[in-house]
Amino acid sequence: MDLRSINLSHRILTILNLGLPLVWYFLHIIVTIWYSILAVPNFFESYFISYGVFNKYKSLHLQNLRYLAIVIESEDAHHTSNVVQLLHWLHSIGVNNVCLYDMNGVLKKSKEAIFQKLKIAKSIEETNEVVTKHVPDHMTLEFVSYVDGKEAVAKAANLIFRENLNRRNLCGELSETHLNEALQIVGCKGPEPDLLLVYGPVRCHLGFPAWRMRYTEIVHMGSLSSMRYGSLMKAIYIFTKVHQNYGT
Repeated sequence: MDLRSINLSHRILTILNLGLPLVWYFLHIIVTIWYSILAVPNFFESYFISYGVFNKYKSLHLQNLRYLAIVIESEDAHHTSNVVQLLHWLHSIGVNNVCLYDMNGVLKKSKEAIFQKLKIAKSIEETNEVVTKHVPDHMTLEFVSYVDGKEAVAKAANLIFRENLNRRNLCGELSETHLNEALQIVGCKGPEPDLLLVYGPVRCHLGFPAWRMRYTEIVHMGSLSSMRYGSLMKAIYIFTKVHQNYGT
């Protein structure tokens, strides 16, 4: 390769090294502006819903929303005041059976602080009533973390192994029914949420126990710091209007 070819290759690499970051930066700006434009109508709609401009949101039929799960990114879960505000909104709407989840167990560690600020709330372990029963005078709260899910699977697997060992049936197939029964026996089969609201940067359930989401509707709500009452009301309203066909 002669000197001219080497210089040409060097110039091309220099242009690519300078140009690609600029292209990426330009595309990032375009995407950011686009999503900002899309967010403007949602902001005003949420504002109008909060002030009762739209009559359809004033009366929600919550028969199908017996149990609600709130998944919060662990960094946001440290903001207890925002969590309590969210629970107050849910109570005012009429949603009183709630599961709070974050991966690192921040919400479980903040349980006492949440109960102190939310006098109407009771732990799921403290009430003897059926958790999915509508009780208007208080909220029933369940606190779950990623570790709970791992421990539940380990306990259920150990139970199934011991049962199969006693039956001398170590080659049997593991079915969903067997797993659900094992989780129920070890006390890790909580209520299945009808709706799961995710407050975080990504559109996923962040490790919420998968066996509790067979028919769960999942809605991404954005960051907890930017939560809005109108957006919460809209998400619940849309869920109540959806026809759910579970099959036979």
